[in-house]
Amino acid sequence: MEYLIWAGGALSILGMLGLAWCVLIVVRAKRKGLSEDELRAVLQSVLPKNLGALLLSVLGMMLVMVGLFLR
Repeated sequence: MEYLIWAGGALSILGMLGLAWCVLIVVRAKRKGLSEDELRAVLQSVLPKNLGALLLSVLGMMLVMVGLFLR
């Protein structure tokens, strides 16, 4: 079941990279000095991507745990 551990680790890393990407988008938007409505639009567009990246990371960690239990 070692392949589950490695696959889960890869998914978790992809999820963490996605989360970092979302943070970078929001930080760039805040530094631009956008108006409140424009900033809200950016945040609303990033939210589904952020939740998807979080889900990917959690699923990866679940795979790691399953792989460790079945090892």
